[in-house]
This record gives sequence, structure tokens and C-alpha cells, in this order.
Amino acid sequence: MKFSAELTDVAVLREIGLRLARARLEAGLTQAETAQEAGVAKRTLERLEAGRSVDSVVLIRVLRALRLTGNLESLLPDLPQSPVALLKSKGRQRARVRRPQKVTGKDEGPWKWGE
Repeated sequence: MKFSAELTDVAVLREIGLRLARARLEAGLTQAETAQEAGVAKRTLERLEAGRSVDSVVLIRVLRALRLTGNLESLLPDLPQSPVALLKSKGRQRARVRRPQKVTGKDEGPWKWGE
């Protein structure tokens, strides 16, 4: 299954769990060995592989135990800031998005015919 925006959260978690279980099996590790290497309880690893929700730290520990943390780079690549954005921001990194304020016309009162 490919990850896509149409998948539900449950489906994404299930697919992550299946892929982690396959990676563990390919590495020739038992759940107990992987859990011990990751520093988590075996039951926690079972929950992760079953597609249940776990702490993000648990996911990172299991990825590290399976030697898969390098794959996080393709998940969230470090995107360089565009040269135009750097010029506009005078070299500062962007920290937030600002939206232009909408003109509401509150001071003018309601619109009337013939004005």
C-alpha cells in the first residue's frame, strides 16, 4: 500500500506497523530482541506493529534499533529557503506565517442604498 492523503490515520498506522514488522523480520530479530535493543517493552513494540498509536519517541527508538533512522531524511527532507525568501527576510529564518488582516468595515456601519 502506498501512503496517500486519502488514507485514514488508522490505515497509515497499520501500514507503518506492517512495514516495521517486515523490517524486523528481514533483520532476523524477534520482537523481544528488538524491544530490548530499543529500550521499550515488548508489549509496546507489539502495539506499534499492530498499528496502534504509540509515543513518537517509541517509533524513533524502534527505527534506531532496526537501523532505519537514515530513512527519516526522505520523510522530512531539509528544504533550503528560496533565495527570494532569504532576500525578503534579510537573511533571517522564517518562524511563522502571517496573513494579511482583512478589512471588515466595522467603523463604517452597515451599507445602505443611495450612499
